[in-house]
Amino acid sequence: MSDGPEQHKAVSAWQRGATGSGRIIAVVDTGIDLDSPEFTGRIHPDSRDVAGNRSVDGEDDHGTNVALVAAAARNDTGILGIAYDARVLALRADRPGTCGDDTPENTNLTCSFSDGDIARGIDQAVSSGATVINLSLGGGGVGSATLAAVRRAASAGIVIVVAAGNGGDGSKADVDPNQPTPFASGIREAGGSNVIIVGSIDEGSQISSFSQRAGSQANFYLTARGERICCVYENGQIFVGRDERGSFRLLFSGTSFAAPQVAGAVALMAQAFPNLTGAQIVQILLETARDLGETGVDTTYGRGMLDIAAAFAPRGTTTLAGGTSVMRIGETSVIGSAPMGDALAGSQGLTGVLLDEYKRAYEYDVTSGSRGAVPEYRLHNALAGGQRQIGGGNANLSLGFTVGDARFAAQTTAEGAMARQMQLSTREAEGAEVLAARMIARVAPDMQIGFAMREGAFGLASRMQAQERPAFLIASDAGGDVGFSRSSDASVAVRREFGRLGLTASAESGEAWIGNRRQGEEVFQGVRDRRATHTLSLAADRRFGNLDTTLGLSWLQEEDTILGAYLAQGFGAGGADTLFVDASGRWDVAPGWSLGGAYRHGLTRADRSGFVAGGSRFQSQAWSLDLTRAQVFGNADTLGFRLSQPLRVTRGGIDLMLPVSYDYASESAGFGTRRLSLAPSGRETVGELAWRGPLARGWASASLYYRTDPGHYAQAPDDAGVAVTWSRGF
Repeated sequence: MSDGPEQHKAVSAWQRGATGSGRIIAVVDTGIDLDSPEFTGRIHPDSRDVAGNRSVDGEDDHGTNVALVAAAARNDTGILGIAYDARVLALRADRPGTCGDDTPENTNLTCSFSDGDIARGIDQAVSSGATVINLSLGGGGVGSATLAAVRRAASAGIVIVVAAGNGGDGSKADVDPNQPTPFASGIREAGGSNVIIVGSIDEGSQISSFSQRAGSQANFYLTARGERICCVYENGQIFVGRDERGSFRLLFSGTSFAAPQVAGAVALMAQAFPNLTGAQIVQILLETARDLGETGVDTTYGRGMLDIAAAFAPRGTTTLAGGTSVMRIGETSVIGSAPMGDALAGSQGLTGVLLDEYKRAYEYDVTSGSRGAVPEYRLHNALAGGQRQIGGGNANLSLGFTVGDARFAAQTTAEGAMARQMQLSTREAEGAEVLAARMIARVAPDMQIGFAMREGAFGLASRMQAQERPAFLIASDAGGDVGFSRSSDASVAVRREFGRLGLTASAESGEAWIGNRRQGEEVFQGVRDRRATHTLSLAADRRFGNLDTTLGLSWLQEEDTILGAYLAQGFGAGGADTLFVDASGRWDVAPGWSLGGAYRHGLTRADRSGFVAGGSRFQSQAWSLDLTRAQVFGNADTLGFRLSQPLRVTRGGIDLMLPVSYDYASESAGFGTRRLSLAPSGRETVGELAWRGPLARGWASASLYYRTDPGHYAQAPDDAGVAVTWSRGF
């Protein structure tokens, strides 16, 4: 390998398939070795002597060495160039009789070039459709013919790369070492934003002593490896010399060999991103240079060192091809909700095409930034203090309140105090405050109406149905389980009794907490972490002897979430509708003993919006079974055991219509459907043994629980614990 590709990180471009194929590097120089195996089949047929009628196979190896650095073949032997599949347009411009024969031991350029010959070489490059023109020549002033040719080349969109000059050591009285040669500066002025001046650095990325500095051309000056470049060829083979110390290989140095490193990079960029103009390629290479020397642009290193990997990386704002919404690389793309468990805890390998600010296309795993919901710390939440429930009333009117103690409310984040049954934002930290309120009124012998603030409709309806539900700290009832954390703003319910049959209609508005996160925790940059939800429910309940039964339907409408999950704004996703079917029953199997069970089945349909395709559906389910015994140690205590599974997606997912290809010619994307699976591999089950009863003029409870696959994460360690609480009313 030659010395530039590794130092300038060309490998990353090669891995993307950019090798220079189909691109033409024009080398206006001293010709090329036609017999070299490094260019077999890749010397452009328009290659010619523009200074006479000689062969393009020159007397001096300078042009060959320049071409080797830019485009030597990948043939498992010898040198490997930056753009090893590019075609070389060799334009011999040395004046006849000025070069003389060189030898491997003496490759110094003594050739001279005329203004008209250089101009003819540049014009031929334009006519032949060159991508980039390499000018590793010149020193003094630049002639008017060359300047005019450079202007024509720049107008045609061709990039011109010119060497800065080798008078940087100050040994030449007529050369300013702190400025590029007048030839290079003149070319830059004529070609404007299509020109890059290139200085030389060594293997340690230090400016070469011989290299002329950036000076006044700093904004258009790059550095590249131009020192101790391997190697000189003879008869198609790397020359190996011998002396009294053994064998040796010859290395060459000069800004002449730094310039083709950049010319090769231009060819790689042009192949990989055919939509780019020459000026854009120049801009990207300059902007992505690795900073050297003083911070920022300086008069020694200019923009810094050529960095091909950085040049190939996306720039600026990225969007999914075919859309306009921002999709930021490296940021969270999808946040799952609790029913999805570990399904979104890592990438699912769904690739799409992103465009950067230059409309360059990149294949990107759109699920690389996905993550599952934060698992609930149920024991912590169950034992959270600072709240009291107060209730009272009669057969016709009942009131209930949840009150927060400021000592505890002050420790919560704003709008983050979550009551166990009722919830209300805590905005002040002084005195006891009402966190939630509920009122149920019997307006007729067979009709009740209920209103609640910060209490869910399911809890309100359950109270109106006078259903006895045993209390467990950890194992939840499947009834009303939406699977994700949410807060209720307001709910209303109406119950009508028809003999033994009761019908309850309820409605609720609230907010989903994205990923179970509370305010103050980062979810997406610039995206609030709560989204509106609305619920409508209808339930029928009836008692058959010792058996209470309930059958219900609930419609959950989410404005921006999908069963609590959130897709990044770049997907353009809307919300979702979920239909839940609920069935529950409680059987008094013997005096003091009751057996209960609940089952919930959900069918979710995501809205067709943005890149979310129609037909995106998935199913979920939750269940619970419990056995309770009343009056175990006294008249008011209960002992129960419950086994439950929180709501879990069982199958299905979201179909994403992703851009999977991109055509630069038409600037259009090709689309394909990819399934984002939401069914987790883990399955949480909870077993809990719980006792609750009066103790020492207060109320005490004790729970022993065990959870497997907490949060539906298959790799999560099992969770077991014991909880004991005691409280006293006030």
